[in-house]
Amino acid sequence: MNLRGRSFLKESDFTPAEWLGLIELATSLKKETKEGHERQRLLGKSIGLIFEKTSTRTRCAFEVAAFQQGAHTTYLDPVSSQIGHKESVADTARVLGRFYDGIEFRGDRQADVEALAKFSGVPVFNGLTDDWHPTQMLADALTIREHTGKPFDQVVHAYLGDGRFNTGRSLLVSSAMLGMDVRIVAPVAYQPDAEAIAIARQFAQETGARITITDDVATGVAGADVISTDVWVSMGEPKEVWNQRVADLADYQVNAQVMAQTGNPDAIFMHCLPAFHDLETAVGRQVYEATGMDALEVTEEVFSSPASVVFDQAENRMHTIKAVMVAMLAGA
Repeated sequence: MNLRGRSFLKESDFTPAEWLGLIELATSLKKETKEGHERQRLLGKSIGLIFEKTSTRTRCAFEVAAFQQGAHTTYLDPVSSQIGHKESVADTARVLGRFYDGIEFRGDRQADVEALAKFSGVPVFNGLTDDWHPTQMLADALTIREHTGKPFDQVVHAYLGDGRFNTGRSLLVSSAMLGMDVRIVAPVAYQPDAEAIAIARQFAQETGARITITDDVATGVAGADVISTDVWVSMGEPKEVWNQRVADLADYQVNAQVMAQTGNPDAIFMHCLPAFHDLETAVGRQVYEATGMDALEVTEEVFSSPASVVFDQAENRMHTIKAVMVAMLAGA
């Protein structure tokens, strides 16, 4: 696998073999880190980190991974650059490409991260857009491998909730690339768009993946090894949408009953975080005041249960992001 000089914009830019290769590289790099004999492959590299959206895991994962590999980072928050305000994305790319060996972007538009890659002349890494979340998918895959102990083509992965946006779309495609039995379990109006389904089905022809899109929870989770979900209400969305969103998705909450419906006592629970599972956040309390629910997409009972691997999953953001930077900037 030689990915040196490539950008990391969305899952479908890679072959299934390349996708698996990144997971294998992350496994190797994680082992080096844990055993204390990490070889720095990015010494002397500089990486620009552009964040139009706030972040905990993505920013920290990029910064720590780069540091451990010997690279320097510059963090640009929404008010630290002129991108999109006084300077176009293309012009920003032309400038930053002369300073940096690689650029990370976390923002709204997939077109912006694509433009950065087109005009910068250096590898660009998608930390999240409204359409795709590829760094999260590598972390999820590594976590699934570590906790199920199964080959990917024997894993049943069910995603519950809002499947229309980046996490649901990326999970569908990435799971198909790895040959999983992947189920998107959501009301019809919240299911992935035709483009994402078509991409996943095309990969399934190559990998043997099984794809199910259903609004029936019992059917969708039966036999699942992994239950995943994501937030129903995103920060920045108007409060007016909350009541309708909660009403539409209440039956798709991951709770003890749903975990039992898998029929698999070893089923694990995953969430890309943050999760609204209690009232310990300002948003959680606002949602409670608006809806009367003390948990949304997952209950505290499941989130804090032995089945929950969400913090291993969060740690794996760093190891897999490190693999992406090493592969694209150093050629592994």
